[in-house]
Amino acid sequence: MRIAVVGGGISGLVAAYRLRQALGAAADLTVVEGRDRLGGVLRTGSVGGEPVDLGAEAFVGRRPEVPALLRELGIADQLVHPAGLRPLVWAGGRTHPLPQRTLMGIPSGPDSVAGLLDPETVARIADEPTRPFRWRPGADTDVYSLVADRFGAQTVARSVDPLLGGVYAGTARSIGLRAALPALAAALDRGATSLTAAVSELLPPPSDAPVFGALRDGYGALLRALADRTAATTIRGTGVDALHRVPGGWRVDPVGEFDAVVLATPAPVTARLLAEVAPRSARAAAGIELSSSALVVLELPKETALPQNSGVLVATGEPLRAKAFTLSSRKWPHLAARDTAVVRVSFGRFGDDTTTALSDTELVAAATADLATVTGAAITPNSAVVQRWPGGLAQYAPGHTERVAEIEAGLAGLDDLTVTGAYLNGVGVPACVASATAAARRIATACADAASGGR
Repeated sequence: MRIAVVGGGISGLVAAYRLRQALGAAADLTVVEGRDRLGGVLRTGSVGGEPVDLGAEAFVGRRPEVPALLRELGIADQLVHPAGLRPLVWAGGRTHPLPQRTLMGIPSGPDSVAGLLDPETVARIADEPTRPFRWRPGADTDVYSLVADRFGAQTVARSVDPLLGGVYAGTARSIGLRAALPALAAALDRGATSLTAAVSELLPPPSDAPVFGALRDGYGALLRALADRTAATTIRGTGVDALHRVPGGWRVDPVGEFDAVVLATPAPVTARLLAEVAPRSARAAAGIELSSSALVVLELPKETALPQNSGVLVATGEPLRAKAFTLSSRKWPHLAARDTAVVRVSFGRFGDDTTTALSDTELVAAATADLATVTGAAITPNSAVVQRWPGGLAQYAPGHTERVAEIEAGLAGLDDLTVTGAYLNGVGVPACVASATAAARRIATACADAASGGR
């Protein structure tokens, strides 16, 4: 069987690896990647001669997919956990502890946000369970509309937006409740009497288990292991122009003909490639918008007076250009052991043109100045690396779950064609691993049916 995986990001590489597992050495696998490297929006670079991730650096440690995959690949020793320090929020011109006992920043009561929010907003949160609450089961809305109505706009700006900005490079106005917080939507559907009650119901019990994990040598270690174990033919620097149905399979222009295809491409590319063969899916994918971001990694002298916190998130409406600072040498013990300090400065939210308006030199200057502002420290970088991610993250807008359902429905009957990627059922690496595994399973089943004369 000849199978093409279009897209060499984490979703495409995991799909190819799972196909190799399922179909064995006889399968002829080809990974086609438009860039000159594999990894998509995961990239490990060098800062001060040491590996540092220039895209995502961590994954949700409570999900099993990534640790299990590391064990399968024989690189479980790469797994590291953070030091356990808490992040800060920059709001109103100063830092505050990031509220605890929240759901993506949505508070479960007034106590956790006292000090971060003004007294009027804290009183509004305290009073919320007593106010009439109406929710139509199955409804969807942007996160802002729900939280600002019940808890006030300041709660969104100072507690919710800083977290959504990190996960989606978006804001509460661009992210839909049902896709980003499905458990909360389900609790409201079940008849929660207030937003406070719904959030409180979903909070996990206190735990010392690490929330996040990372790889000691960066995601590059995972990407290399996947590529090595998959042993696929890899074509880099080649974009796919079109996808056509041919007798017995598919023609992937300009690469060749295949028995089956996995599209592990961003939503707009997927929409273009499906336009002829699955127009219903193409229309749905075309409705998913993307957000751009940029990252500046600063290598600083070891003695730089950084706070003893994992990072600083920035509330919306603050006169800073950066949206977040990861104090990597504080957050990760393996980075703390280095001779220099590492800080990652993130820029870009949906609808924000900062990343396109500023040159690399200007981004470094902004990162340096903003870091000095939030830490109160003198910031003199030894070196800096800029990484831009145009269209790097899908926006899970209201109606996103319906769009995904439309994409899947449009592919019904095309068992030898499937899609995977961060625009479907979660932007994090664990969700991408799960999506790619499901895509590979579908194609492997189709190949098995074809081999036995089932089609």
